Amino acid sequence: MNAHEQLLKTFELIKLERQADLEQYRQKVLLRSLSQRTKEGTTWYPVTLKRDYIGTGERLIIEIERTNYLEQPHSFQSGKAVTVFSNASGKPEKQHVNGVVNYVRDNAMVITLNVDDLPEWIYDSLLGVDVMFDEMSYREMEFALKEVMKAEDNRVAELREIFLGNRTASFRSDLQPVTCNVLNQRQEDALRKVISSEDIAFIHGPPGTGKTTTLVQAIAWTVKEERQVLVTAPSNAAVDLLADKLSEQGLNVLRIGHPARVTEQSLSKTLDARIAMHPNFQELRSLRRKMEQLRSSAFKYKREYGYREKEQRRSLIQESKALKADADMLEFYITNDLLQNSEVICCTLVGSSHPVLRGRRYKTVFIDEAAQALEPACWIPILRTQRVVLAGDHQQLPPTIKSNDAARAGLATTLFQKGIEKHPEFSSMLEIQYRMHQDIMKFSSGYFYKNQLIAHDSVKTTLLRSDQPPVEFIDTAGCGYAEVQDPETLSRSNQEEAQLLIQRVEQLIEALGINEWLDEKITLGIITPYSAQVDYLHKLAEASAILEPLHHLITINTVDAFQGQERDVIAISFVRSNNTRDVGFLSDIRRTNVAMTRARKKLIMIGDSATLGSHPFYLELIDFVQQEGFYKSAFEISI
Repeated sequence: MNAHEQLLKTFELIKLERQADLEQYRQKVLLRSLSQRTKEGTTWYPVTLKRDYIGTGERLIIEIERTNYLEQPHSFQSGKAVTVFSNASGKPEKQHVNGVVNYVRDNAMVITLNVDDLPEWIYDSLLGVDVMFDEMSYREMEFALKEVMKAEDNRVAELREIFLGNRTASFRSDLQPVTCNVLNQRQEDALRKVISSEDIAFIHGPPGTGKTTTLVQAIAWTVKEERQVLVTAPSNAAVDLLADKLSEQGLNVLRIGHPARVTEQSLSKTLDARIAMHPNFQELRSLRRKMEQLRSSAFKYKREYGYREKEQRRSLIQESKALKADADMLEFYITNDLLQNSEVICCTLVGSSHPVLRGRRYKTVFIDEAAQALEPACWIPILRTQRVVLAGDHQQLPPTIKSNDAARAGLATTLFQKGIEKHPEFSSMLEIQYRMHQDIMKFSSGYFYKNQLIAHDSVKTTLLRSDQPPVEFIDTAGCGYAEVQDPETLSRSNQEEAQLLIQRVEQLIEALGINEWLDEKITLGIITPYSAQVDYLHKLAEASAILEPLHHLITINTVDAFQGQERDVIAISFVRSNNTRDVGFLSDIRRTNVAMTRARKKLIMIGDSATLGSHPFYLELIDFVQQEGFYKSAFEISI
């Protein structure tokens, strides 16, 4: 297929994804009763208003609290679009206001509202909060694809043909030698390739190889030459990490995005916060206050008023409008002043379509975590650039896709993967990893990275303790452990396997001693692909007297939640154990690669070789642990 045909297919696939996402939302929210939604975690009801206040950027913020706090999982998280409603009239759709979640803690939620004034019904007792469907992201992705398809005789058309067509990319020949004392040789090679590329470049960063460090240096070097760059990533968390790292380099960073979607550390870099710190802000605030006072005065008159009052009202409204025009003009000036003088503009891929960035172009755009980004989302920032640098690892987590049909038909293949396969000469794979013991790294290096990874001297032989092997695979085959599926969530758990994992972790802690574990602040991550198993592991951990004093050092979560993180010890529960030898979700072996490579000093894996061995990847993993002497049967673990 030529570039246009590929984009047309991608356009159809993103429409398919949108339909699947919307259908899931309909099933979970729109077609459920209030009590069902509350039980399933897509609604909090009833809630009470604890307080309201003005936050960053003069935005209205409310804090609400659940009156019937339940510990079951829910769909609310930072950055999620929500609607706050009143059920007092029995028709919540008539009394609602939209907003964005700042954060959720236990039974409390803080929400930034998308209105200037609180509605009167907000003080009612029958308040609730629903999650909303993210329509805007799909709209922006579809718009970007259309723009790329119709592009002719311009830079967008050239980049389209480089990524998807037959056009070749090129390097600059006039570049001076590049050295950077904070990078190793392979990272320096990647930096050199980024700086010398005229069209595209790829930084391929396997686990622990310092991708973020390399990317930050590449951005800093590019800023020296170009004065300003656009830096993006698919998630707010990834953008905030980069914004913080770039600020540490002394760069002037401006974070575009809703303050509710930004971490506390990055809040001071947001456009709203920077406007509030601008020398002209007090003047802007004064204009707005006068405007509001005039509007209030104009509308204080009742219906029965005479000609004089009518003229007075008209005069006040006109004066208010004039002040609003002045305030808008001053805000426009302040915003442009901030944008002009920032060295790095940071935002999400979809966030690069923000109104304040419209009409602005950048010589270079950097896309981090590009291997987790949907292709249509990547085209949004590419529309406003001359050159693209993508960083990521297509052997780790793929994009999250709701439609299995769309994923199978090609939506799961990212622009990063397409580009790196098409233009390998513009890619640099980082090879020295600074995270894990060489034996923890060994299998992933062989299977995913052609044995090219090298463990740095600082980590390659570092163990939890000299008598503790770096890797253990505990095989539950023949134990009779069986997975079960939750009929409502369709997630899976394996309670006997979870009990064995917790028991093995307790043995490890006792072998080292709880005091030593606390003194050395040894961190433990327990990872499993299934949320139902996460829930059960949480219950077991909370009931464990051995784990209880170490709870602040222990994290239990799904693979996706551990992306980009590391722990001293990682314990993995594979869950799957059935007579049909079906590995299901585990067949996406990139997730297992992520799980295994979070460990620094010790990796424990527990699974059923009879089920896992039906897949070639797990069969090879089992062969590896047997050959290396890391294999144990569950029967060897004392119950």
